[in-house]
This record gives sequence, structure tokens and C-alpha cells, in this order.
Amino acid sequence: MRAIDIATKVNSGEVTAQEIIKQTLNTIKGKNPSLNAFLEIFEEDALKRAKEIDALPQGKKGRLAGVPVAIKDNILYEGHICSCASKMLANYKAPYTATVVKKLLKEGAVIVGRTNMDEFAMGSSNENSAFGPVKNPLDLTRVPGGSSGGSAAAVASGMVPVALGSDTGGSIRQPAAFCGVIGIKPTYGSVSRYGLTAFASSADQIGPITNNIEDNELVLSIISGYDKKDSTSKTCPTKKQTKQNLTVGIPTDFVANLENETALAFKQAVELLKSKGIQIKEVSLPHAKYAAPCYHILTSSEASSNLARFDGLRYGYTAQNTKDLEDTYLKNRTAFGPEVKRRIILGTFSLSSAHAGDFYLQAQKVRELIKQDFQKALKEVETIIMPTTPNGAFKIGEVEDILTLYLADLFTCPANMAGVPALSIPFGKDKNNMPLGLQIYANYFDEDLLYKTAALVEGK
Repeated sequence: MRAIDIATKVNSGEVTAQEIIKQTLNTIKGKNPSLNAFLEIFEEDALKRAKEIDALPQGKKGRLAGVPVAIKDNILYEGHICSCASKMLANYKAPYTATVVKKLLKEGAVIVGRTNMDEFAMGSSNENSAFGPVKNPLDLTRVPGGSSGGSAAAVASGMVPVALGSDTGGSIRQPAAFCGVIGIKPTYGSVSRYGLTAFASSADQIGPITNNIEDNELVLSIISGYDKKDSTSKTCPTKKQTKQNLTVGIPTDFVANLENETALAFKQAVELLKSKGIQIKEVSLPHAKYAAPCYHILTSSEASSNLARFDGLRYGYTAQNTKDLEDTYLKNRTAFGPEVKRRIILGTFSLSSAHAGDFYLQAQKVRELIKQDFQKALKEVETIIMPTTPNGAFKIGEVEDILTLYLADLFTCPANMAGVPALSIPFGKDKNNMPLGLQIYANYFDEDLLYKTAALVEGK
């Protein structure tokens, strides 16, 4: 059932929030053991919350009245563990609630649990969790994508209609594509990051994962908006679209080397839009091909700084029987998994006095060129389309080469480097009958154009 439909029925009194939540909890208990999508279910808290919603007057329960929502395990919810799927924070309880969660609660949503993820949001497969990998609900031998794989799997499996994820280089859109659901990375600054555990502060952004466009648009409208507690938060301007017909851009220089089913699906999407009278125009994004290496240098640099606070002294994992301060630091930080360590080392190297000029500063310059490419292209067209990923979901343990995993974010990284919004919707299948994603880009704060283009692709 769609989130919109649940809220309508709860508001009208046709069903109670308690009935919805009890059914949801039973579904999670039945499906989660085989998927490992949820790290914890907030059963007692969810039932209490549902009872409170039912006590409110009909029609006054909120736009998400009784809607079960899952949150990624790096988003704070006061009194509940927020571990970032890491042994470092295995028992850390959130001291306050994230702004996005407060906004959902205000509209009657019920937070039913926290979802598994790649440790500290670093990964593209959800194999990097300290608590075991998440499995793709469409094929249990395959990954769901990462780092928001738990949230995507929770929605795709029907356990919840809505889940929040975070996206630093594609971590909402890539798992959405792998699991055949809808995920958006909003304009940077349009959704508050207050209460989101930082990976890379200049790229992180919270967004919803849903099964349909309408739910996605509703949830985004609720969680968006300026927040004085987030210094990067921006006031979202109200834009009035006067142009009736969309012009959709194709970045031919960026998608020239597509292969197999991905190329076929993308071609079919282009032809579908043409058949609906949409004007297709070639645009150029000459620096987009450098977005992935640029992303890894910049975000790893920020991660090495952000994660320095996890020393086991103020909070986090604390080793026992250490000899001295150096030994304490060394043993405390062994709680980090291999991917987190890899990115901390890469970031520390890139920021070092000997190499910052060659790596970090050069990457910042490339980032600015990527922004300029999008600004130029989006003056010629309303939206730009490209695949979400180069391929469909791969098998768990199949891809061992780190560079291959990093390039899984080839088509998603540009959005985070430029700060523009991007939406992934299901379109096409790979040779294993796993879903592929079509990705839609738009200009800053033009999320409505993303949904409009998506609706055209879906035939609405």
C-alpha cells in the first residue's frame, strides 16, 4: 500500500495506525531474517507512537498519518542506537533527534526501525557492514547496492513503504536502481543534515526511497526546508515552471561507452520520451568522467577529518588492557572496518602537506569544472538523463577489485560533486533479469522537474 493511501485511510478512520504498524512489524519479523535489512526494530516505541496518532482527531493526524518509515542507521533518533553499522558505535545512543525525523514525526509518521548500511556510509554494495551484508530481496545471492542498501531492500521487499537514506556519491540512487525502487538525492542544502552522522560534509544529503513517485515527492516536500541548525541549509526557492514542454538532454560524451543491457535500456528510454513528443537535445558534460576520482579524493579527505573524533576516549569503541596512549589509539581504531580504514588513509594522504596540492586542491578545481558543466548544460535543457549504474546488481562477494566497486558510482557521483538533484527510477532489466535504473538530473531546486520527467517515462 502506498504511503499516501495509508495516511488517507488513517485520517478518515477507515483503518487505525495501530493496525498498520502491527501488520508492518509482523511483515518485518517474517522477512528481515533472510534479508538483514533492519539492524533493529523499534517495536515498543512504534506501537506507542501509533496509539498516540489514533488518539488525534480525524483529519488532523498529518500527511503521513500511520505511515511506517525506516531510517538509515546513520540518522539520529533520540534514545535509539545509531551505530552507522560499525563496531565503533555499536552501543551509541542518539542524544537528540535529526531534523528530518522530527519533520516526519510531526506529520504522523511512525519510525519502525533502523536499517543496515555500509559502515559509515562508505561502500557501493552493503557488504561493508560490521553486522553482515544486506541481501537483495529480488535475488538473495546478490547485493542490494550501497551504502543505503538496507533502506532500499526494506522498501523493495514491502516491509515499509518509505525509508530514508543518505547519498554522498550515489548511496540512495544506486541501491534504488539495484532493488528496482525510486530514490532521490535532493539539491545540496535543501534537506537538513542536522542529525546525520557526517561522512563527507560537502556532499552528504538525506533523501527518501519509495515504491512510487507520488510517495517520494510527498516525503521530500515534508523533509525539505531551511534549518538554522545546519550551516549548509538553504532556503528552497519557489520556482514556477512556465514552459509546458520539456527538453531533455543526453550527455553523449559521458554515455558513449555504454554496453549490453544498460545501453539498450537507455536507448529505449530516449525513444520513449521522443514518442511522447519530448524534445531530445545533446548536451556536453566534458568533466563528468572525472567525477568518480574527484569524489573519492574529496570525500575521503573530509572523512579522514570527520572520523578523527571516533577515538574511543570521548565515545566509541574502547579497547581494554592497553599499554600507553599510542597503543590505546591504535587498538581503539581497529574497530573500523577495512573500507573505512582505506578511505581514512586515502584522505589523510590527500590532505598531507606533501600531496595536498597534487590531489586535494586539484580535485577541488575539477569539482568546480563539473559544476560549470551542469550549469551550462541545464541552461539548454530542463533535465538530463543517463543510466543510474553501468550494470545491475552483482553477486555477494563477486567483485573483489576495489577500483571496480568505486566505478559503480560513475554516473551518480556528478550530482554530489555539482550539488544538483538527481532521481533514479526503475527502467529495464539486465541479463540476469535484475532491474536497471534511469537517472534524471535537474538544476538546483528543480526537483519538481525530476518528478515530471519520471512521470513521463512511467507513462503518467
